[in-house]
Amino acid sequence: MTSPSSRSRLIARLRNYFLTGVVVIAPISITIYLTWSFIEWVDQKIMPLIPAEYDPSTYLPFSVPGIGVVVIVLGLTLVGALTANLLGRTLIRYGERLVDRMPIVRGVYTVLKQIIETVLKDSGDSFQRVALFEYPRKGVWVAGFVAGDTKGEVRRRVGQDLTSVFIPTTPNPTSGFLLFVPTKDVHFLDMSVEEGMKFIVSVGVVTPPDRKAPVEVVTLDGLDHASGGVPEETGDKSGDERKSA
Repeated sequence: MTSPSSRSRLIARLRNYFLTGVVVIAPISITIYLTWSFIEWVDQKIMPLIPAEYDPSTYLPFSVPGIGVVVIVLGLTLVGALTANLLGRTLIRYGERLVDRMPIVRGVYTVLKQIIETVLKDSGDSFQRVALFEYPRKGVWVAGFVAGDTKGEVRRRVGQDLTSVFIPTTPNPTSGFLLFVPTKDVHFLDMSVEEGMKFIVSVGVVTPPDRKAPVEVVTLDGLDHASGGVPEETGDKSGDERKSA
């Protein structure tokens, strides 16, 4: 007959095994589900536009998933190749001039173009660093992404060095607000922008490692070299004193 303590230990161990399985399987399952849902959604929108003679499902006894995604990738690549030459740039220029003559469409197009160009910029300067500063009151800290030094009229009217910081909302970082913080009050962090984004999206659960934290090296005799301790003498002091006497 098992004791209550042994039964509780067994239940706790099984619970830990179950939670470990959830931690391992859940991210993979959710990723596969979201990817497959996206592929199906794209296929539903694109496949009706493809003629039957070019649809592989017409000649196969089963449907081929992902054809819509392949078509979109090839189409975007072709558009990019055409835009890179002189003719493509000329067509884009005339198209933008036409959009500029439409009052409402012009504003929407300009904002969307600037946002997409900033997000997809290869230089990686959309966000430079992760910063920490006190907001909305002293003693309360918030993390944000540094967009750069504040310039123009804002800098001139304030009369001091400012840093433009984007504060995303949690756990949805696609929305947020922009703050102009005095540079002297901004504490720049060592974590990367990607680590900072994971930190915010996970509501602080995924904490980036502290690269400058002191590393404590503990030896077998319990000595902490990081604290600058001095090894204790392990010999028999009383025996040595008797010999010297």
